[in-house]
Amino acid sequence: MHRKSTGYLFVLPALLVLGLLIAYPIAYTGLLSVTDNQGNYVGLDNFRTILAARATPTAFVNTLWWVAGSIFFQVILGVLTAILLNQNFRGRAIVRSVTLIPWVVPGIVAATTWAWMLHTEFGIINYMLTAPGIIDEPVGWLTNGSTVMPVMIAINVWKMFPFVAIMVLAGLQSIPNDLYEAARIDGASFWEEVWYVMLPQVRPVIIAVTLLLVIWALNHITIIYAITRGGPANRTLITPIQIFRTAFESVQFNQAAALSVMFFAVAITVVFIYIRTTAANAGASK
Repeated sequence: MHRKSTGYLFVLPALLVLGLLIAYPIAYTGLLSVTDNQGNYVGLDNFRTILAARATPTAFVNTLWWVAGSIFFQVILGVLTAILLNQNFRGRAIVRSVTLIPWVVPGIVAATTWAWMLHTEFGIINYMLTAPGIIDEPVGWLTNGSTVMPVMIAINVWKMFPFVAIMVLAGLQSIPNDLYEAARIDGASFWEEVWYVMLPQVRPVIIAVTLLLVIWALNHITIIYAITRGGPANRTLITPIQIFRTAFESVQFNQAAALSVMFFAVAITVVFIYIRTTAANAGASK
């Protein structure tokens, strides 16, 4: 009993720091969401007001597209890249290193670079498409409402798929060679090995990585805010950016706190699913 109490004493400073840095801001945000600017209790008024705002349903739908589109292509491209990097070929180490570049580049640097590359008049993307005659005139990738969100998703996929690739590659390299040899003895082709050997073995990794990507996508605003700030005409407005705008541009901190509380409930649900999934995978591997 004495040793157990001593252990609690060692972790107490860390718990206090976490309480100050995490618990207090969450509790204060919850308090702001049910009070007005003078600190008077208003119940659910802030929630009703922010839900009635015209931008809220738009931001919600955009967030769904942003998260679903990004994660779908990140996982697909990341898994395919991992399978490729798992093969034996000359220069494999160099290719693996180069693959990590998008992930290690700071988000603001990546956003600024892509913004210039996609510029309507001076961007290299339009030049590469107009010079050979693929398109007749430059496209406003960042100003056209029909192209701006797919472009944001594409940039996010480019930024994050290396993380998926490296995680899945680590899982692929842990697969025993006996499974591959057994599949080859049975006459399995390469794609049959992928489908019946590789993917089943790395399924727990893919699930855990997917949930982690959901958490990151829900909170990631660097690319969109740095390039479009939610425009044009709110076509790339997602809920985290709406929270920021409501708080620091409209100076409606209480309404922003109410929206934050609702958004936090969604995010924490995904976090609990991730924790349970990783715990179940760890228990199954023992």
